Amino acid sequence: MSERHLASERVGQFFVETDSGRDRLEYTEYGTGDKWVVLLPGLLMPRRMHDHLARTLASAGAHVVTLDFLGHGRSDQPDDPFGYSVSSFARQVVALLDELGAAQAVVGGTSLGANVALEVAAIAPDRVRGLILEMPVLDNALEVAIVAFAPLLLGARVFPFAFSGIRFLSRRVPRGVVPWWLGIGLDTVDHKPGPLASYVHGLFFGRVAPPRAERRRITAPALVVGHPRDLLHPASDAAMVADELPNATLVTATSILEWRRKPERLDLVTTKFVLDSWRPARRARRTGA
Repeated sequence: MSERHLASERVGQFFVETDSGRDRLEYTEYGTGDKWVVLLPGLLMPRRMHDHLARTLASAGAHVVTLDFLGHGRSDQPDDPFGYSVSSFARQVVALLDELGAAQAVVGGTSLGANVALEVAAIAPDRVRGLILEMPVLDNALEVAIVAFAPLLLGARVFPFAFSGIRFLSRRVPRGVVPWWLGIGLDTVDHKPGPLASYVHGLFFGRVAPPRAERRRITAPALVVGHPRDLLHPASDAAMVADELPNATLVTATSILEWRRKPERLDLVTTKFVLDSWRPARRARRTGA
């Protein structure tokens, strides 16, 4: 997969007030203009996981921003469980829009990022022009999520030296000499054990996504991308949320790898969705009495 770099790419930062103090968040902008798109990463992953899609959308005329939530990538990683939740991440997205002076944006994300996008639409519906929801984690993923992440919380608390060792080794690998997705994986395990345990603790005991009744009230157009044969992100969750949202379109990927290995089809669908979301609404024709 070839990578395009736009001359207008730039990194920015802003600050949010949390229970642990004043924390710094970092983001990257691609392109210019008023057709804002915010892309949000998956669990513990850095914002650069969306570099390719951001450049694709920017080359089509969108103004794209990728964000590292608190605890992700190059943003601050406080050791405080109250700083980490889907609700707090959603408020960080709204704060980003305020920082950029963006009245509205198409908000999208992968896995955790999809859940946060739904939460933004629930708490600030007037700020959301559209939603891109890739493999949301909802009701049907509960048991697998507990089995997958409870050991992460326990291990970071009981065996912090092991996680510090993994972090030490990951930092010894220059990102420029390894395949791009391997570099994303190395960034994903680059977490101090204290903040990592706080992160998982906060997500476990916070609100994971808007409940069904709230999801049914989200009227923004939505593009939902589901994957077959994915236990943590079951296709049934994608189909469920697509059925709940009144203006949703469901697209089924061939696998979780399609958007990573052969992204052309999903890039095309997503680009069309973003541009359509920013087209002015048609006025209803007047009819004679």
